[in-house]
Amino acid sequence: MKHYPHYLDLKPAMHAKGVVRLPGSKSISNRTLLLAALAQGTTHIRDLLASDDTHVMLMALQKLGVKWEQIGESQDYIVHGVDGSFPVHQADLFMGNAGTAIRPLTAALAVTGGDYTLHGVSRMHERPIGDLVDALNAIGTHIEYTGEPGYPPLHIQRGRIHAHEMSVRGNVSSQFLTALLMAAPLMAREQDVTINVIGELISKPYIEITLNLIQRFGVEVQRNGWQSFTVKAGQRYISPGNIHVEGDASSASYFLAAGAIAGGPVRVEGVGQDSIQGDVRFVEALEQMGATIRMGDNWIEAESNGVLRAIDADFNHIPDAAMTIAVAALYADGPSILRNIGSWRVKETDRISAMATELRKLGAIVEEGEDYLKVTPPAEILSAAIDTYDDHRMAMCFSLATLDGAARRGNKERINDPQCVAKTFPEYFEAFAKVTEESLF
Repeated sequence: MKHYPHYLDLKPAMHAKGVVRLPGSKSISNRTLLLAALAQGTTHIRDLLASDDTHVMLMALQKLGVKWEQIGESQDYIVHGVDGSFPVHQADLFMGNAGTAIRPLTAALAVTGGDYTLHGVSRMHERPIGDLVDALNAIGTHIEYTGEPGYPPLHIQRGRIHAHEMSVRGNVSSQFLTALLMAAPLMAREQDVTINVIGELISKPYIEITLNLIQRFGVEVQRNGWQSFTVKAGQRYISPGNIHVEGDASSASYFLAAGAIAGGPVRVEGVGQDSIQGDVRFVEALEQMGATIRMGDNWIEAESNGVLRAIDADFNHIPDAAMTIAVAALYADGPSILRNIGSWRVKETDRISAMATELRKLGAIVEEGEDYLKVTPPAEILSAAIDTYDDHRMAMCFSLATLDGAARRGNKERINDPQCVAKTFPEYFEAFAKVTEESLF
């Protein structure tokens, strides 16, 4: 895995052009690992993401007695399923800052029973998990907070499930519903399980990923729109044998935006028009801003059409990729508004506050609301040292501020703590340098 120095100075880049092979999707990788572990049979996973977050999940599964092996130096893995029951009933699990690992594992462990502690880095202990814990404890699981109520770390002990209908709020994180959906078949051996969503559900495309993968592992979920989901009794996870992890659509956003800002064409491979990831809809926002987009079965390409147009749009459905739009807005012909992004505040950092702070360093005028961001581009993008808040997406999206017009003004940019990209894309800066034809050092 690539190791960067404490900071990285990015040189100005006049153009962006080329092809990037994407790493595997984080969302698909960690869901697939847990489903393969819980399934009956052996699963061959191809092109699993190599990152901190998947390493966290792999190590946790190993501690729980799940046997898996990596095939040579490839990103192909074989996971031997435990058919719904982890062999190890007592374990201390370190979850890093991986929400895609701690939330589904919390639900699975609480339902299957045992004595487990789950904890992570300090930021993980600031990320809410109370809605998920409340939903589980309401039906008889036994989860306790060992720190601040509503947040990890957690202590899970064996409970006694006495109900098979549960409710969870949908407006904080879709990962809570994902966790319950993935655990539902473990509770549905003898009777149906229904999950009701309270209020509006955010980040709906991520639930579509969950439902798609659950189905691939042999379980049908009946749904009533976005209000309720039912798993009929008697179903269990069964390995599909082989499963391929798509390229990460969120990671694609940086390169596609580079093509839209600085000429292009830039093509990403590993994700395309048939993707199960909602973040491919990022290209719709780029098209609204004036970029030319082309798509195939397994690729997407973006090209500049001249000056980017300002945008005013709701990004509730693609919160991660929306961060890229906030930086692309530096190149727009007027103020852009990103609406309905309140979930940014409970991600790897408070992303609304962090984005506003760093965009202002580059000269932008930024209005920060509880769930929106208004970005007015500067006449000239300034040189700056960008803080990344131990947040991989902050580091990646701000690399775009070295492109096109910024280059003509001699803009230089420092990215502090570039190593944080290891969470999802360890080789990001090499890939970015390749399409911008600039050396890193």
